Amino acid sequence: MKNNEVLIIGGGLAGLTAAIHLSKIGLQVIVIEKNEFPKHKVCGEYISNEVLPYLNWLDLNITDLQPTNITKLEFSTASGKTIKSVLPLGGFGISRFALDEYLYKKAIENGCKILQDNVESVVFDKNEFIITTSNQTVFKSEIVIGAFGKRSNIDQKLNRNFIQKKSPWLAIKAHYSGNFPNDLVGLHNFKGGYCGVSKVEKDRINICYLADYETFKQFKNIEEYQNKVVFQNPHLKTIFEKSNLLFEKPLTISQISFEKKQAVENHILMIGDTAGLIHPLCGNGMAMAIHSAKIVSELVTKYYTNGIESRNELEEKYIQEWNFNFKKRLETGRLLSNLLQKQKLSATLMRILIIFPFLLSKIIKKTHGNPITLNP
Repeated sequence: MKNNEVLIIGGGLAGLTAAIHLSKIGLQVIVIEKNEFPKHKVCGEYISNEVLPYLNWLDLNITDLQPTNITKLEFSTASGKTIKSVLPLGGFGISRFALDEYLYKKAIENGCKILQDNVESVVFDKNEFIITTSNQTVFKSEIVIGAFGKRSNIDQKLNRNFIQKKSPWLAIKAHYSGNFPNDLVGLHNFKGGYCGVSKVEKDRINICYLADYETFKQFKNIEEYQNKVVFQNPHLKTIFEKSNLLFEKPLTISQISFEKKQAVENHILMIGDTAGLIHPLCGNGMAMAIHSAKIVSELVTKYYTNGIESRNELEEKYIQEWNFNFKKRLETGRLLSNLLQKQKLSATLMRILIIFPFLLSKIIKKTHGNPITLNP
């Protein structure tokens, strides 16, 4: 048996950020991650500048990775009608391949232990977690943070509500070479889905789209689906035809669920996509993952320094903070997605935005936060 201050299940964006934060303030941290580093992931790879003050506090110099500086948004309907807007805060484009490896190295530098293994069981008993891995390593920890992504075998073992429902969404992502503005993020609607396009480091274009599986399965493969469905949006047709695939083949992930999730289950503090997944249409899931890591880390710190007196108080405060910061964003994302998947409502919304283009900026603000403030 090994006794540890904090154990984090999952070494993605949220998990590694929390590990860096907690180790920075002196806690012992173990991260269990099933994948090797570095690894490409299905992700929009755009991050709002709202997180920059926090990243600076963590001593993370993201400019070392040479991200793109994104200041503009272009949005189009399935028919190709377009609206452009300036992003209120702006953001930057960085691949998960580069960012996760950078965070991994920083966590190691901070003294975190990162183990490549699968978590097989998480048992909470007598105010303590017992975690068993595939290699039959057993850990004991008072605090466990769940950062195991969009869906995991752990979700099934915890019998979480969202995992019981079949999800209609499939996501596809790849990097391309080609001519696309460095300062622009494109969000383009098509029948049964929508696609995000933006530059990341090394002059690569990241194209990631969400597709309705019922429509997708009618076609033999990704290429046919793109030709027959995605390319009905003329903007996407042009982007794809003028770009060259840099991956051997696109990455895919199925059964993506946007159902409501609980921020705390079985006393595990959930962060990032594990706690709630915002529609890619809103383009801000990475910033939410980073922010959620900050929230949980600050509360865990208070717990260990007696600022929070009990586990129950810790869990209640985390749920409150999660809802305060993210509940409305997630609801807005679900609402926008529902509107854009209904042709008549989508057309009406577009007509309104063409007449009153300032409303697009207001919608963006609803799905993005303010610059993160740091508690003294």
